Amino acid sequence: MKKNPSDSIFTELGKLSTCAVSNAIDSFRVRMLNVGFTGPSVICRTDAPAPMVGIALTMRVRSSDPSMKPSFYLANPDWWERVEEATFPRVLVIEDMDAHPGKGSLVGPVHACIIKALGFVGVVTSGAIRATAKFNEIGLHAFSGNISPSHAYSHVVELGTPVEVAGMRFETGQVIHGDRDGVVGIPADLVALVPAAARSLSERERTICRFCGSADFTRARLRDVITPDKSRA
Repeated sequence: MKKNPSDSIFTELGKLSTCAVSNAIDSFRVRMLNVGFTGPSVICRTDAPAPMVGIALTMRVRSSDPSMKPSFYLANPDWWERVEEATFPRVLVIEDMDAHPGKGSLVGPVHACIIKALGFVGVVTSGAIRATAKFNEIGLHAFSGNISPSHAYSHVVELGTPVEVAGMRFETGQVIHGDRDGVVGIPADLVALVPAAARSLSERERTICRFCGSADFTRARLRDVITPDKSRA
């Protein structure tokens, strides 16, 4: 059984930007540099002071057509009754399976409150969210493909299976990190290593930027500042 990261690791990851986390992962060269993060079809919809860090729970939904089990979307609690209690932060990752995602939104003001109470810290979806003010009010992160005023026929199709959102594959149990620059998935064997690597790379970036803003800047000396670690530039 896979062991979840410690509270201290979540705390350390929460101090980092998603760009810093992405740089740290890239430095280990464990995957292609063009995978493992969300593309431009999903953007951050909330103004959170700190990044989103949690373990993914995946879901597939539809909203354009009625469910085979007709009922008002709040009257069918099957999906959240199947979610086990957890001591770690979670992120609900939703792939909208409609041909044109985002007709309606499963997660609006009420579901936002429900999942917040269930221990979720954020929502990432290729579809829509609604009532964005409620997400900011309760401190729930939200990344979505669009915003809709209606839930339409929103209903859950699958829970816990791998999904794809904004060109990124998500799996239940995966540690993910997000802020206004997007969402990144952290490989399981790197979770504990990312904070130190990110801090080291961030300090190097700060050194280069300080030099660029100093009176000592020259193009020749810039090469000397960057050269010691070209592989991570």
